[in-house]
Amino acid sequence: METLIRTSQRLVNTVQMTTFRYLYSQINWDDRLIMIKGARGVGKTTMLRQHIKAVFGPSGSALYASCDNLWFSSNRIVDLADWHYNHGGTHLYLDEIHRYKGNWQQELKNIYDSYPDYHIAFTGSSMIHLDSALADLSRRCLPYTLYGLSFREYLAFEGIADIKPLSLGEILDSTHKAEWGIIDSLPEKVLVLFGRYVGKAYFPFYTPDNIQEYYGRIERLLDTTINRDIPDLENVEYETLHKLSRLLYVMSTETPFTLNVQSLSKKIEVSRNTIIKMFELLDKGAIVRCLYSGWKSPKSVAKPGKVLFNNTDILAALSSMNEIGTVRETFVASMLAPKHKLTEPPAGDFLVDEKYLLEVGGKSKSFKQIANIPDSFVVADDEETGFGNRIPMWLFGFLY
Repeated sequence: METLIRTSQRLVNTVQMTTFRYLYSQINWDDRLIMIKGARGVGKTTMLRQHIKAVFGPSGSALYASCDNLWFSSNRIVDLADWHYNHGGTHLYLDEIHRYKGNWQQELKNIYDSYPDYHIAFTGSSMIHLDSALADLSRRCLPYTLYGLSFREYLAFEGIADIKPLSLGEILDSTHKAEWGIIDSLPEKVLVLFGRYVGKAYFPFYTPDNIQEYYGRIERLLDTTINRDIPDLENVEYETLHKLSRLLYVMSTETPFTLNVQSLSKKIEVSRNTIIKMFELLDKGAIVRCLYSGWKSPKSVAKPGKVLFNNTDILAALSSMNEIGTVRETFVASMLAPKHKLTEPPAGDFLVDEKYLLEVGGKSKSFKQIANIPDSFVVADDEETGFGNRIPMWLFGFLY
């Protein structure tokens, strides 16, 4: 126990307090049971430690513990909470709860019910574990999801500009007031700044002076997700894990990648149904993003209509030869997905919230493919400003 406490204090004391993620101020930290989920590497651990340091300081009221700590190999969460509570503790912060080998769902419910003035916040990188637990914890737990850095957050992290998020309505506004306000507030050309961000700074640990080191860390995150998180989730054979990595390689090297399940099943040497299952696992692990046609739930369709990487930085880390159209679509989807529903439409690239049709392209992109369709917009890369229903692509980086 003493070792666990010393580790907690050391990790909290050394956390940086200069930059805070967008979600930090949105969380109701006074709630008794808080879940923060998200992909590996987006900053969940840092956010927990920052909150402890900012609110509790060196007092023993709050305790941080990572569930992959060896202490949990022979001890339970409920034992830690009981000890902490009896020694004056009020708040317990558990990191990577999906690494806990016991029944953490049941233990958290028991703690919640047995200690009515005790607070718990926990994180998990494995989306599937946390989502499957929601049915049991939904009446007690307040869930949040943390995503990677938006373009807006990147500007704040770099000390360039602190600009409030925009709603989708503000971005699609035909008067284009929002973009002009942003452009006027920036010390450099917005397209120059955007070029430093896309594919280079989605994860908070980005290293602008050593991009290869950054990409190497992303590759290690992907490896951990595939070879540790996914096996924790389901009974997946080693050969299947190997083929998940092979599927990612095929996706990253085909330019552009076109979803053809039959062709992929031959290349990966698995069945069609296995390919679909593999995409589901990679989507839940926040490595790829599956878009489905129509308004049925993903479970009701045979396969996704489109598959993109979750963000541009994963795409860049896996291949240096990325088709620009894929990069553009990946960026737009990664900025929209945190707050909006995306599906694959019959025409255009994305249907947003069952209403707005987006066609993504470069300077030469026209309205030809979406002509005469209500609420349709061209999202144009390499353009500083838009006009009418033509929106500059960088502006979607201000959605959160």
